Amino acid sequence: MDAVRVALLREVLAGTDWLQSTRRFAGSLRSSVGAHGGGLLLVGTAAYEPWHLAAHLDEEAAWSGLPELSPTLIRHQVPAGAPAHLSVGLGRLEAARRGETLLVVADDLPGEGLLERVHDARRGGATIFALDGGADGGAGSEMRSLAHDALSVPSSAELDLDTVQHLVSAAAGENGLPAQRGRRFRDRLSRLADQLTAPPPNRW
Repeated sequence: MDAVRVALLREVLAGTDWLQSTRRFAGSLRSSVGAHGGGLLLVGTAAYEPWHLAAHLDEEAAWSGLPELSPTLIRHQVPAGAPAHLSVGLGRLEAARRGETLLVVADDLPGEGLLERVHDARRGGATIFALDGGADGGAGSEMRSLAHDALSVPSSAELDLDTVQHLVSAAAGENGLPAQRGRRFRDRLSRLADQLTAPPPNRW
């Protein structure tokens, strides 16, 4: 992990706005998955697959005792011979229904095909969350307008999208009383220095 990211994480631990923003977004995501009980779907763009976020959400689900946080990663292209948990294609979005939660992660403009499928998922009753790199333009704004909750990380922000994904996954695993949650979240953040450069869990 480079020194810049270490410094940024220290800022977060000191209580920057990003700490509050990621905790709010993650808490909303956790509440949606927990309340609706339909499971968590996770999709990126054709050029950006959030497999690292999927791995850490899966890890947090096991660590925190919240199995509903373990996501189904949806892929734009499924290579031959991929294991079952990495073989879910975009058609899954068309089948999304009420009670399911969909998290869309986009480092750039999402593309019309993805927008159409997210729109279909919302029409089917899924709750939509968007985490993006703050890209301007019609497609980026349209994705955020489709979402029930959104968090954008513009290029001018003090954190990058990859780091914010780690903060979101850490915060999503919070449970217990407020004081306990605060301690547990700080413990998770203290582990991020290792996680940001460590390989994903074996399942991924």
